[in-house]
Amino acid sequence: MNRKRGWFITGTDTEIGKTFVACALLHALRHTGVTAVAMKPVAAGVDEHGLNEDVERLLAAASFAAPRTLVNPYGFRAAIAPHIAAEEEGRSIELPHIAASLSRLQTIADVVLVEGVGGFCVPLGATCDTADLAALLNLPLILVVGMRLGCINHALLTQQAIAARGLPLAGWVANRIDPAMSRFSENLAALQTRLPAPLLGVVEHGTTPEQAARALRLPA
Repeated sequence: MNRKRGWFITGTDTEIGKTFVACALLHALRHTGVTAVAMKPVAAGVDEHGLNEDVERLLAAASFAAPRTLVNPYGFRAAIAPHIAAEEEGRSIELPHIAASLSRLQTIADVVLVEGVGGFCVPLGATCDTADLAALLNLPLILVVGMRLGCINHALLTQQAIAARGLPLAGWVANRIDPAMSRFSENLAALQTRLPAPLLGVVEHGTTPEQAARALRLPA
């Protein structure tokens, strides 16, 4: 797949703010005058109407209403590990189908963000995971670090996994999910010293995506 402007948003864990940061980046991109959309290829946890909260947030933050089937090719009822959810529903997650959905979105938007599911190596089936998906989509990565106790280890291990796949890390975002985190500045400095990619910004706890957009800079 030819690389076109866009990024793959991954994280140190689940529930650390990937969707929030993706929405903030969408706002930041729109402020530059480009059209930007995001896709969440795999979403686990949909309501009785078949809607997923993260997908809805990405749709709302985009420049225009992209087709929902392209934004979220795979949605599963249970909010559990996606490979288990797929197995329970008798379905399989096909990476080429996700790649085709991205290609279609790239024809109608200047920039497409792709949000992963959970952390970087979450299984998507018996023989593939989100790292395989990132490699197939051939987009540089943005790592969202949930700033809490243990984040240094999680961030460095994730960066090592990204490097092991030969994928470029375009930058990382420090998301203050624990506002009471002890020694925040020291932890931030340790990550800046050790992660071989630029810090794109610090997202303060309690901000909106629009506010967070002003604290972020886009990767080069």
